[in-house]
Amino acid sequence: MTPPPGRGSNGGGYRPARVVVTGAHGSVGRRVVIRLAGQQPSVAVVAIDKEASPAPYNSVTTKQADLADADLGALFSGADSVVHLASTATAGTLNPAEVELEAALLRRVLDAASSAGVPHLVVMSSAMVYGAWRDNPVPITEDATVRPIPDFDWAVQRHRLEGLAQQWATGPGRSVTVLRPAAVVAEARLGRLAHTLRAARSGLAADGGPPVQYLHADDLAAAVVTAVNARYDGILNVAPDGWIPPDTLAELEGPRPRLRVRSHLARLLSALRWRSGWAPTPPGVVPYTIHPWVVANDRLRALGWRAAYTNEEAWVVSHEPGPLESLPARRRQELLLAGAVVLVAGSLVTAVLAVRAWRRRRRA
Repeated sequence: MTPPPGRGSNGGGYRPARVVVTGAHGSVGRRVVIRLAGQQPSVAVVAIDKEASPAPYNSVTTKQADLADADLGALFSGADSVVHLASTATAGTLNPAEVELEAALLRRVLDAASSAGVPHLVVMSSAMVYGAWRDNPVPITEDATVRPIPDFDWAVQRHRLEGLAQQWATGPGRSVTVLRPAAVVAEARLGRLAHTLRAARSGLAADGGPPVQYLHADDLAAAVVTAVNARYDGILNVAPDGWIPPDTLAELEGPRPRLRVRSHLARLLSALRWRSGWAPTPPGVVPYTIHPWVVANDRLRALGWRAAYTNEEAWVVSHEPGPLESLPARRRQELLLAGAVVLVAGSLVTAVLAVRAWRRRRRA
């Protein structure tokens, strides 16, 4: 299915005349619409979202619509590409209802693309589908086996959605680009996945530290446009060159309350805190803070894409220094020590409450 690196499905000389973007009001969607509309020769863009937003160019048509019940066939009519960015689920908050809804929306998009004769589709996945395992290569290429952590539902769901899109692309005259980005950030704002990973590295955290990657939303939008223009058929990792070593990341993040424990204990306590509602991160994300899952971008670079932000630059522009970082060193040490004591006490209380709840269920 995947052509040689650096080639689109038609040799790389393709330029669309009409592109439909779902989720056009989101952080990445807005950037994609602006980049597509600002190209020369011009591209007609249909921007679809539940929320109406002003069109940045005359070539942009805004459509306020819900993918769950809109006439997508009519909206997709005449499109050379559909970029599906709309999502109902975010990392760390996935539940069965969200799983079913997101899959149902993608099926509606695929069915509408079929009926409208759309030849190319771009869907958003995540580099997390590779999983975080001790034996992962550094970096991971698109040819690697997909092994998401089984109890991290969000990564598992990304893999399932990839499968639906790739099955659609087996039809005649169809191609699909599956983008697998690293953790996405923007100015003064961590994306949901980046926030989840950062929370998992804080407080009671697993003893370990893999290299990490951060991708600016501008660079992800540029990757989407690159895939559309090439009508690329296959999988593309999206990340800046290289990665941030764990020691460098610790310096960037600065002093934070953190107690390091063995990985199996971190996952157990994370599960207890997650079930009790005391932790913001699901236990399945813990391995992603222990083992490497950084990705190679050679295939995307061969299409002409270049990241405008390095990993470090993306992290810096997304970071707002906290009050702890402005305190004197001695005061920071005192607060960090106090925070570690509170973490230990809280974890013990969580464990006790979980055991009591388990015993009550057994008696019942």
